[in-house]
Amino acid sequence: MNEPRFGPRLTAHGASFRLWAPSAKRIDLLLEQPHPLRRGEDGWFSAEIADVKPGALYKFRIDGEIDVPDPASAFQPDDVFGPSEIIDHATYRWRAAGWRGRPWHEAAILEAHVGTFTPEGTYHAMIGRLDHLAATGVTALELMPLADFAGAHNWGYDGVLWFAPDSAYGRPDDLKTLIDEAHLRGLMVFLDVVYNHFGPEGNYLGRYAPAFFTDAQTPWGSAIDYRVREVRDFAIENAVYWLRDYRFDGLRLDAVHAITEPGEVSILHSLSQAVGELATETGRHIHLVLENDDNTAHLLDAVEDPPRGKYRAQWNDDYHHAWHVLLSGETQGYYRDYRRSPLQDIARALGSGFVYQSETSEHRGGRKRGEPSGQLSPNAFINFLQNHDQIGNRPLGDRLESLADARAIEAALTITLLAPMIPMLFMGEEWGSTAPFPFFCDFQGELADAVRNGRGEEFAAAYAKHGDEIPDPLSPSTVRSAVLDWPSLDKEPGRRRLMLVRGLLSIRRNKIVPRLAGAAFGEAHAADNGLLTADWRMGDGATLRLTANLSNRANSHRPSETSGDVIWGDETRGPMPAWSVVWHLEAP
Repeated sequence: MNEPRFGPRLTAHGASFRLWAPSAKRIDLLLEQPHPLRRGEDGWFSAEIADVKPGALYKFRIDGEIDVPDPASAFQPDDVFGPSEIIDHATYRWRAAGWRGRPWHEAAILEAHVGTFTPEGTYHAMIGRLDHLAATGVTALELMPLADFAGAHNWGYDGVLWFAPDSAYGRPDDLKTLIDEAHLRGLMVFLDVVYNHFGPEGNYLGRYAPAFFTDAQTPWGSAIDYRVREVRDFAIENAVYWLRDYRFDGLRLDAVHAITEPGEVSILHSLSQAVGELATETGRHIHLVLENDDNTAHLLDAVEDPPRGKYRAQWNDDYHHAWHVLLSGETQGYYRDYRRSPLQDIARALGSGFVYQSETSEHRGGRKRGEPSGQLSPNAFINFLQNHDQIGNRPLGDRLESLADARAIEAALTITLLAPMIPMLFMGEEWGSTAPFPFFCDFQGELADAVRNGRGEEFAAAYAKHGDEIPDPLSPSTVRSAVLDWPSLDKEPGRRRLMLVRGLLSIRRNKIVPRLAGAAFGEAHAADNGLLTADWRMGDGATLRLTANLSNRANSHRPSETSGDVIWGDETRGPMPAWSVVWHLEAP
């Protein structure tokens, strides 16, 4: 792999500093005293400074006018406006030194926000809950974005310093300790990264490197121009950095459909290739995952190992949306695309991946969406009933537990956790937590007012319904409300739900996962009476079969007529009870 171009480098006698600032005339490095940087080719400024050690704090002064942190800063002890700190990643001593990861088909993911996962909101506090995840049957912990954001709390999607894990959660070695401890327990750790925009506060790139951006706009700010070599290198180096220096096992790339200038060779392809080189060099399992509203099936290949331009899997929003409509009855916003027959849509997702595979989307103004996906491995889809977006983008940040009957939710979980697709839970979902997860941030001044007002306009109809209940995204009380309610784990109904999820993930681990490599889609059908059936050919030639009654009334179907051994559920010979699920496995 090529030598990284961004960020400081420790040398035998000090450190070398580099900054790409093509629009600047003069750059001074601010340590204990200013040091002028030499301008080189293509807008790079650099200097070798003696006697600089790890822990040194520095900034760059642009044209004598403004002091800025390093855009590739490894740590910001005083938030995004303070100085950058030099970190020596080589000094951390990994305990799980022999960890090489786990194959993708073994993934059972739990998504979490570090700041609200525990009352302390730190990496260290999170370690105390890893045993719970392992005992539940989770095999991968996915962290919402950590790139340094302005303020004390944020979802993470407003990061402006991509290489610096936010100081609100601890120091870099604290994050490494969390990952190390997870690996010692057999848990993979994934990181959510955002390469479609920079956050709105604390980003100075436009002042000295405007070539980072195009005139196009994303829903969250100026689009990034990946046609520029330095910009491509910045993102690719960042991806490799998290995987190499922190030993994350994979990355989930946020909203790649919002990358408007991907370059002649797509940045997604180049990034995947670079990560594949790292995986080959280290002998590790490394997994790349997409969020992509375009349902672009040709970007996915669950079995390409190491990555060579493709991505293991995609978050399957279609699967979530269809279930949400079925369980809650809500049809506003993007849910309108699933209101005709959510049960048929669930069947299609189970039978071939996406629901929208080039069909017309009403929510998107009649535009066709998606590509055929049935030829892909079921492992190319990450299925979920809740995630940070689908909870937090609601007016109150309320979870599915407040919207649907517990029997219906448990039926949905029984299908989601045993189907051959990769399952994902949102933190606390394993015990049916009712703690909300509303949107929150910590901006100041006009930006704070704009966020607050924008949130109010977005949910104007909800204000009329809920009045003053709508959480203020800038209020500390909103963040506190999102902290997981761990005590409810040991009470009913939390205890019962957790036993269900543990039982399902145990069946998955013992019966499903050993057969998942090489699995393929089969047939899936839904009937007007709520009957859902589906089957898949497993990698060892076995057939996995699902029979479910997803309605409030019993139906006449008899699962006992299905061939194979029952691995979950009651093989009733009479009417199939409401919201009941039976899984059969037929040997080859």
